[in-house]
Amino acid sequence: MTDLQSPPARDWATEFDHTKEDYAADAPAVWDDLRVRCPVAHSDAHGGEWRPTRHDDVAAIARDTEHFSSEGVIVNVFKPEGIAPRGYAPPITADPPFHAGSRRLLLPAFSPRAIEALEEGARISCRDLLDELLADGADEVDAARAYAQHIPVRVIADMLGLPKEDGDQFRMFIHRIIEKPGEYTGTLDPEQTLLHYLTGKIEQRRLDPPKDDLIGFLLEAEMDGEKLTNEHIFGTIALLIIAGIDTTWSAIGASLWHLAQHPEDRQRLQDDPAVLPFAIEEFLRFYAPVTMARIAATDTEIGGCPVAARDWVLLPFPAANRDPEAFERADEFVIDRQRNRHVAFGLGIHRCIGSNLARMELTVAVDEWMKRIPEFELASDDPSSVRWSTGQVRGPRELPVRILRTVDA
Repeated sequence: MTDLQSPPARDWATEFDHTKEDYAADAPAVWDDLRVRCPVAHSDAHGGEWRPTRHDDVAAIARDTEHFSSEGVIVNVFKPEGIAPRGYAPPITADPPFHAGSRRLLLPAFSPRAIEALEEGARISCRDLLDELLADGADEVDAARAYAQHIPVRVIADMLGLPKEDGDQFRMFIHRIIEKPGEYTGTLDPEQTLLHYLTGKIEQRRLDPPKDDLIGFLLEAEMDGEKLTNEHIFGTIALLIIAGIDTTWSAIGASLWHLAQHPEDRQRLQDDPAVLPFAIEEFLRFYAPVTMARIAATDTEIGGCPVAARDWVLLPFPAANRDPEAFERADEFVIDRQRNRHVAFGLGIHRCIGSNLARMELTVAVDEWMKRIPEFELASDDPSSVRWSTGQVRGPRELPVRILRTVDA
């Protein structure tokens, strides 16, 4: 089965814009259309941007740090310039040679052993959320707002040592920066920005006794024998809040959206728990949430199309994961797919450093939901009842489901 809906309503080869609602609602159909008739599309949106959809093109760009810079990874009319090789949120915005050191700094915090230590806390959070969700006996709930969107907020807040109660602010920052980049520029009260929020937290933490969390670690860390700059610390914390939360809740929400419509897959998970790791990888392939961006560092080309220096280039890893040249039965969700070299976490030097964390959170979230709510369905047959996020991270923001059967904790 696939999640393709209606054919694209406009000519996405020249008019695509990833921040529009019609793209968000029907993105897989757009990728399939472009891959066949215009595999490297160009649009004037956001000052001009390129969008390849073939796996080979996306992979080639992701691995090419000579011709494509990570100085800017979120497409915006306000294009960063002159901040390479560090960028504004290292390591994801860093180019060589700065990238290697800024990434190496974080590796211990995201190692399998470190993530294993977070699993029980994640399970407790999921169980608490399910208790709250089921407490009033309602037959219909929003699985995105009441469940998926809280899990990574709590996990990342614990890692950083920030209050979980600030989750609503995190969601506000994500909406402005990822879903609607540039829309709020010049209209915000400075005290409502991520810059103000994190600057205050970092300044306060410098005055407090050191804590055993990631902010405490960054405040004491060194690169090349020197303490990290305030800009480096701010950028890395901002990266973890924005990228570490939105991507994961989107993957969780999309997985539940799929299961709500596929009773055969729900049954398979109940009958054969050993299939869960394969299902998680297939959720990541089929519903990969992240489209990254690059800025062309020089005049170059993509799939034979000339790209000028400083052009935006989108890297739609979700489209690459649906390419039939790279995957058998690419347009089908195969719950027990054995060979699954998906690129949900990217490729090259910028492959997601948080992949272990994301896998753990997705696994725990699906596992705990299915233990308590093994039978559920979409609350409406109207596709518009599920709202998909716009921007470079795609996942359900509103996901009304009808609960058909629950199991006591």
